[in-house]
Amino acid sequence: MNSLVLTVESCEQLAEMYEYESPEKILEKAVEIIPNLALASSFGAEDMVLLDVLMKVSPSTKVFYLDTQLLFPETYELIERAVQRYGIPNLVQVKSSLSLNRQAQEYGDELWKTSPDRCCNLRKVQPLTDILATLDGWVTGIRRNQTANRANAQVFEEDQKFQLIKVNPLVRWTHEDVWDYIHSHSVPYNPLHEAGYPSIGCVHCTLPVKPGEDPRSGRWAGQTKTECGLHLQN
Repeated sequence: MNSLVLTVESCEQLAEMYEYESPEKILEKAVEIIPNLALASSFGAEDMVLLDVLMKVSPSTKVFYLDTQLLFPETYELIERAVQRYGIPNLVQVKSSLSLNRQAQEYGDELWKTSPDRCCNLRKVQPLTDILATLDGWVTGIRRNQTANRANAQVFEEDQKFQLIKVNPLVRWTHEDVWDYIHSHSVPYNPLHEAGYPSIGCVHCTLPVKPGEDPRSGRWAGQTKTECGLHLQN
């Protein structure tokens, strides 16, 4: 189990101090005080903003992504474009130790349909747990107005589930803030965002969203599930 490099009291103080600071200032502070820090990137819109900022602030900082082997072709293409644009010298691909074929043998075909929570746990949560065990802190692109579970997220906070420091530079940002940054800085993004996919996950569990619907309603459509488990504390 990780030991925290910052006390809970320090996180609370930092969260208060940096609540209204820019992502640049937040990341600069995070890199300064957290020895082994990494950006967790899904290459979604928020994470592309953070990648753009991080590559200006601290390009040597580790960036990792969870490759479920079930991502959209457009997502894999964006990863290639991001590498061409930024270099990303310390990019790490994180995968499940369980191949898709072995998963089908052990749990049945199309586990994402019969048990999406178990599928997410096998292909996302367990691999994430393994890499976070090697880190002192991680940076995420979560925003408070995305889901009820994220409404109380802080800029700096103790991640009780994974026992390390979690940094959320975009918690105060809106959807419009994210896209204003992307357009004004010519940040590459997934073309699926322009085809009705505000939130993009695995190909079998993500549907386009109609105008006016909840932006995350296309994730695990027809299920009560709204989170893969990466940011759930319980």
